Order: sequence, then C-alpha cells, then structure tokens
Amino acid sequence: MKINCLIIDDEPLAINVIKNFLVNFKNFEVVGTCKDAVEGFNFLSNQEVDVIFLDINMPTISGLDFLRSLQNPPAVVITTAYREYAVESFELDVIDYLVKPFSLQRFMKTINRIEQRSAEKEINEGNSSDDGEKAHVFFKIDKKMIKVYLDDILYIESLKDYVRIKTYDESLINHNNLVGIAEILPGDEFVRIHRSYIIAKNKVKAIDGNQVEIADKLLPIGRNYQKDIKNLLLGTE
Repeated sequence: MKINCLIIDDEPLAINVIKNFLVNFKNFEVVGTCKDAVEGFNFLSNQEVDVIFLDINMPTISGLDFLRSLQNPPAVVITTAYREYAVESFELDVIDYLVKPFSLQRFMKTINRIEQRSAEKEINEGNSSDDGEKAHVFFKIDKKMIKVYLDDILYIESLKDYVRIKTYDESLINHNNLVGIAEILPGDEFVRIHRSYIIAKNKVKAIDGNQVEIADKLLPIGRNYQKDIKNLLLGTE
C-alpha cells in the first residue's frame, strides 16, 4: 500500500531533504510539494494525501493556522526549526514533530509511526461484522495486533504520543493520537468531547455540568465541544 506524501515548506532545501529521505522507503511516494499553505490547500482540494510534512514558519499563513483550517486533515508531521511549538502542535494531534535539522535515523521513527497508523487503518477498513461476529477494531499493542470489540470500549484518553483505550476489563496503550483513533472508529458510535478524550456515546450514564459520567468516572467536556456534545447526547438545541 502506497502512502502518498505532500511536503509544504517555503524552503526548497528543506523540501529536498525530506524528498531524499523518503526515497529510502519503498511504501512512500511524494505526490506533491508546495511552497506555502495556500498552495497546499488548493492541492488537497484535488489530490488525496495520506500524510503532510508541514513547516510552521511560512509567509501569509503559518503551518499551524493552516492545520486548524482543515476539517478532516490527513496525518501531519511538523517539520520546523522551532522547538517552542511542540506542545501546541501535539494538541492539534500531529503524528510527530521534527526539529530541523533532523537526521535520517530520527526520520525513521517518524516513518514507523506513519506505517503503524496506516497498517491499523488498512486492517480495520477491511473488517466487517456482516459475518455475525461482533463489530471490532484492531490496535497495535506491544507489537501485536489486538482485537477489541467496539461495545467493550468506554473511552479513549490521549497521552501525548500514545492513547489509553479503556474497556470494562483493561486499559490498552497504543502508539497513536486521537485523530488517528477517530479514523478507525465509527463516528455514529464515538464522539470527541475534549482535546484529550473520545467517548462511546452509549456508555454515558449522566451529564453533570461540564462533565460526563462513564463507568463511575467523570470526564471533562472541553469548552469548544460543550454545545455540540450536549446537543448530540441530549438532543437539545
């Protein structure tokens, strides 16, 4: 399975570094390069992309503002000379944060993260519950692909570079982020309530102010999610 890559950076040298690194990985293909966010936005309107390598400091629109403008962004890897935007970037669920200049060895860790997410997505897109088996997804846990039944999932918690998948009986740690998890969960059954939480809608026992109760645990509803979540769960306007 080819992983289509888009590079958005205003420095031709930086673009060439990433392109030359990607040549070493047969599953990766550069389908486009853009010198700024506007050009990148137009490219995404016409071309399907699996991962964006995105610079931050660019003319007109910064990389982070560009990322915020995307409704359903693909996987994003930040490539920047600035360390101070790491926390903000991970809050936007980027898959990795590379500080220039980065080595091929460090770049390989990024490749591993992208390949893991793609593998999980491919496996789960191939699953079907039409054979009578309960609906399920696979997560990579300690180098194994573990089947998890959707009806057992209570919520998923972000742990920066990892997520905790909480079920009735256990907590599973997966190297991913909430955007990656949302791609493989059915949107009619799971909903994001906070930058750190996705919940199973049918597991909500109560809404207490700006919190939801699931399995005797109170989880916060983020300020930006409050109106939509209460409308969704309570059917109110």
